[in-house]
Amino acid sequence: MTAGSFPGTAGRVGMPLDGKGLLDVLGVAAVVVDARGRIVLWSPQAEALFGFRAEEALGQYVARLIVGDDHREEAMRLFGEVLAAGTTWAGTFPVRHKDGSTRQVEFRNMRLTDDLGGLYALGIAADHSVVERVEAELALSDRLVSQSPIGLAVFDTALRFVLVNPALERINGIPAALHTGRRISDMLPGIDAPGMEEVLRTVLASGEPLLDHSTMGRTPADPDRDHVWSASFYRLEGGEGRVLGVAASVIDVTERHRADAEADRSRRRLALIADASARVGTTLEVERTADELASVVVPALADIAAVDVLDSVLSLRRPGAPDEGPALFRALAVKAAGRTEALPAADPPGSVAMYGADRLVTRCVHTGLPVLVERVGPEDLPRIARSPEAAEMLARAGVHSYLAVPLIARGEVLGALDLKRDRNALPFDGDDVLLATELAARAAVSIDNARWYQSVRNSAVTLQRSLLPGAPPARAGLEVAARYQPAQASSEVGGDWYDVIPLPDDKTALVVGDVMGSGIDAAATMGRLRTATCAFADLDLSPAQVLRHLDRITEGLEHYIATCLFAVHDPARERCRIANAGHLPPVRVPVDGPAELVRLSTGVPLGVGGGTFRTARVPFRPGDRLVLYTDGLIETRDEAIDERLALLVGLLDEARGPLEETCDLLLKALRRPGAPDDVALLIARSTG
Repeated sequence: MTAGSFPGTAGRVGMPLDGKGLLDVLGVAAVVVDARGRIVLWSPQAEALFGFRAEEALGQYVARLIVGDDHREEAMRLFGEVLAAGTTWAGTFPVRHKDGSTRQVEFRNMRLTDDLGGLYALGIAADHSVVERVEAELALSDRLVSQSPIGLAVFDTALRFVLVNPALERINGIPAALHTGRRISDMLPGIDAPGMEEVLRTVLASGEPLLDHSTMGRTPADPDRDHVWSASFYRLEGGEGRVLGVAASVIDVTERHRADAEADRSRRRLALIADASARVGTTLEVERTADELASVVVPALADIAAVDVLDSVLSLRRPGAPDEGPALFRALAVKAAGRTEALPAADPPGSVAMYGADRLVTRCVHTGLPVLVERVGPEDLPRIARSPEAAEMLARAGVHSYLAVPLIARGEVLGALDLKRDRNALPFDGDDVLLATELAARAAVSIDNARWYQSVRNSAVTLQRSLLPGAPPARAGLEVAARYQPAQASSEVGGDWYDVIPLPDDKTALVVGDVMGSGIDAAATMGRLRTATCAFADLDLSPAQVLRHLDRITEGLEHYIATCLFAVHDPARERCRIANAGHLPPVRVPVDGPAELVRLSTGVPLGVGGGTFRTARVPFRPGDRLVLYTDGLIETRDEAIDERLALLVGLLDEARGPLEETCDLLLKALRRPGAPDDVALLIARSTG
C-alpha cells in the first residue's frame, strides 16, 4: 500500500461493517435499460431494492415496472435527456416497490454505448434513507476528525503518515500535506521517534491498544520548550480482519504534567521538612546536630553539604555586626552523595579556617541572606572553594550549582549551610532557596540551644570536678582508687561525689554520695555537703552521727535531697563501720571468699528529715576490698536493679587485679553509651 492509499477508512467510522465494503452497506443496485426503455440488466441488489426478481424485470419497460402513474411522464423525460444528450442525471426519485409501496431512491443515471453503437441507460440506485445515513455519518466523522481538539493521525502498515487532522498540525507545527507518506523520525527529530515507532510496531503486531503513553520532547511548533504528550494507539482493521494500519490520538498534557510535578515536588519538600523535624536536634550536641542537618539535605536537596559556624559563636563571644572583613569559621559537618572529589575539597569537621570577605559563605553570614549561583562558572569557583587546589577539585567533580543559606537563631547569625550539586543535573532555584532556608532556620535553633547547653554543662562539669578531691591520699593500711564520670547523654551534670578523708589513729573515712538533681545548683550543693562531711568526720563521730548532722544541714538546702554512704576504716581493729542514708549497698570482696553485697540498715535520704541512721560493723581484713558507687554505675531503663547488682558482684568476684584496672573494668562493662547520669566510684583495699 502506498502513502495516501488508505481505502475506506473515513467512511467506516461509527459503522459496523462485518467485513462488508461501502457499496455493500449502501446496497447499490445496477439497472441497464436499452433505447426503447426495456430492462436488459438487473443486478441482485436491484432485486433487494425494488422487490422484483431478475426474471420478473428483464425485458419489461422500466417506467411501467417501477414508476407510478403520477411520475411516469417525468421519468420518461429524464430518460430521453440522458440518451439524447448524453448528460448524467443524479437525484432522488420516487419508485414503486413490488409490494405496492412508494420509496425514495437515490439515482445516478448515465448513457452507455456498446461496440455496435447501440445506446443504453445505466442506472445506479440506492435506498435514499441509507444514503442519507451514510452521508450523515461521513459528515460527522469528517467533523470529528477536522474539528477535534485532540491530535489524530493514521499510519499505514509501514508506519507512514496517511492522515493528520488540524489539531495535530498545530501540535507538530507542520502542515498535514508534509506529513503524508513520511515517518515520525523524518518529521519530528526533537522527540523519541525510535521509541514511538517501536510502540506503533507493537500495537500493529499485537492488535492490543496502548492507552495514555507519555512522551516528552520538542516540535517545530515550540522548538525552545519541552512539551509532554499523552498518546493512545489502536490498530485499524478492514474487511475480513485485514490490517490497515494504526490510529493515534495525541493530547498535549504539558501543563498538567508541570502541575503534577510541582505537586510532587511540594510533597517531597514537606516530607523533607517533616524528616528534618524528626531527625535534626535529637541531642543537645552542636556537632551531632550539624551532622544531622547535613545528613537530611543530602541527597534530597544537595549532592554535597557542609555546615560551618562562626568560631565566635561556639566560644559564646558576641561577634558584633558581621558586615565586613574576613570571618573565622569552624567546620562542623560535611556530607556527600557517593564518592566525589568535592568532598575532600571541603573543610574537614573540626578544622578552623579564616575566609575573606570575597568568599560567598562570608557574604552569606555578613548579610544574613542566601547566596545563590545557579550555574557555577570558572570565575565562581575561587569564591566558593577554600583554596585554589580545592577549586580545581570542585571543577573536576563537576560542581555546577551552589547555594549558601545562613543559620540564624534568635536574630543572631551562627554560620551557614553550604550546598553544592554535581550529580543532580538541575541547578538550584528559588524554591530550593526557600526550602534550604527553612531547614537551616530549624537547625539553627537546635544548634543555638546545643551551644548554650554545652556551655552551661561545661561550667557545671568544671565546677563539679573542682569540688571533688584530687588523687586519693596515701593512707596507712589502705590502698584507694577512684573515678568520676559525668553524664554522657544530653542532660546536665549531676551531683555525685566521693571523698577519702584522713582521720586520727590511721583511720580513714570513705564517702560516696549523690545529690538528686542536675546542673550547677546540684554541683554546688554537692560541694557544700562534701565540705560539711569533712568537718563532721574530723570530730571523730560515728558514721550514723555524721549522717544525722548532714541530714539537718540538707533540710535547709532549698529542698535538695541526697543519698550518702559513710564508712570509717579502722586498720587496728580490721573492720569498717558503715552507715547508709538511702544509698545503694557497698560490695565487700573478701580476699579468700566470694564478693557480696553488704547488708545494711538503710536510712532515709539526707534532707528528708526525721530519719534514723544506724552504724554497722563489717570485717575488713588485709586483702579485703570495699566498693562504693553511685546509681549511675548500674541503673538502666530496661533492666531490673537486682540483675544489675548481681552483675556488679559477679564482675568483682573475677576482678582481683590492681584497683585502677578494676575501676576501668567496671566502667567499661557496666556504663552504657549515652548514660543519662553521672557516676562516682571508690574502691578501697586493706593492706594490713
